[in-house]
Amino acid sequence: MKYRHGLKATVLSVALAVSGLYSLSASAADTIKVGILHSLSGTMAISETALKETALMTIADINAHGGVLGKQLEPVVVDPASNWPLFAERARQLLTQDKVSVVFGCWTSVSRKSVLPVFKELDGLLFYPVQYEGEELERNVFYTGAAPNQQAIPAVEYLMSKDGGAAKRFVLLGTDYVYPRTTNKILRAFLKSKGVADADILEEYTPFGHSDYQTIIAKIKKFSSEGKKTAVISTINGDSNVPFYKELGNAGLKATEVPVVAFSVGEEELRGVDTKPLVGELAAWNYFESIKNPQNQQFIAMYREWAKKQHLPKADSVVTNDPMEATYIGIHLWKQAVEKAGSTNVDKVIAAMGGQSFKAPDGFTIKMDEKNHHLWKPVFIGEVKADGQFNVVWKTKGPIRAEPWSPYIAGNDKKKDEPESK
Repeated sequence: MKYRHGLKATVLSVALAVSGLYSLSASAADTIKVGILHSLSGTMAISETALKETALMTIADINAHGGVLGKQLEPVVVDPASNWPLFAERARQLLTQDKVSVVFGCWTSVSRKSVLPVFKELDGLLFYPVQYEGEELERNVFYTGAAPNQQAIPAVEYLMSKDGGAAKRFVLLGTDYVYPRTTNKILRAFLKSKGVADADILEEYTPFGHSDYQTIIAKIKKFSSEGKKTAVISTINGDSNVPFYKELGNAGLKATEVPVVAFSVGEEELRGVDTKPLVGELAAWNYFESIKNPQNQQFIAMYREWAKKQHLPKADSVVTNDPMEATYIGIHLWKQAVEKAGSTNVDKVIAAMGGQSFKAPDGFTIKMDEKNHHLWKPVFIGEVKADGQFNVVWKTKGPIRAEPWSPYIAGNDKKKDEPESK
């Protein structure tokens, strides 16, 4: 009898253990892992931390509405710490160890270039949410930020127009890495095509994390005093924007005299700056928090509620910005493509992405191009207001198609407008 009871107990405990293991594996199978690859420390944390929060908020919202294919999304967050080689290591970890179905991440082009070989080798899928220099078209990447013709070129055209101040001389000022240098190569060629002489272009670069802008601001003052209306085009990235704008204010260089248009400064970066001396300075983006429409009001309210629930720093003053919107759009488009494909398989999702559309906070229905892995995007130019928000002074009538290969770079007319197949 004792033996039989012991046997029953053993069988029961084994059955329960198996059941437990089954429920654990079933639970794991009931989630879809997604990677979030953003710098949460180092020089780029000022910009990228908000993108991590936006991704987590969007994932939580999707989960609250039933998930994807009946499964909950499980975010896996890693911190590459503004260290470009570490981005590649963390990307490999997400794809091989964490087994994520997709990654949302990177800000700088050097971080994106660092991870590209990993995504190609392991056939992963990256959604990249920040404006960039173009000159790239990869099968394993969907670009939800702007190409140069959706930000840089329209901004310079505006500066050259009567409404933008009719600038004749240009300072190309950036952080020393691939995005500013390539963007400025395109802009130099564009300006040349408009009759601007090399002598009327001043090009300057500073390293990541640079904090002393006195010498450069003095150069800009001298350059602008030589008789022609001058404008500054800034591709400074990360926390260097804070000392740059502070020094601009200290030097008394007003927007009415030498306007600055920035491609990497939005509402989030301006939270750390006294914006009163910067009133009238410009930024070119595809979204501003100040845009009025129901989708944007919902997006802003969702993020403010998220910030309070998560006890984020300065939760009562959080803002939304362009790369946050691009992150939000990208996650929703991926969800739609997965549901259309009926699978998270990379090949199937890539095939389903072309033509996906989403009613975006910018006020337009945004579409992923059928061929070139880039979003059609509207362009807005905004002036800084005293409260750190932007007043839109110019915009396109609607979304415009991205040109990954700039027509101002020789030989680009021979390049394909879609990525190479597998």
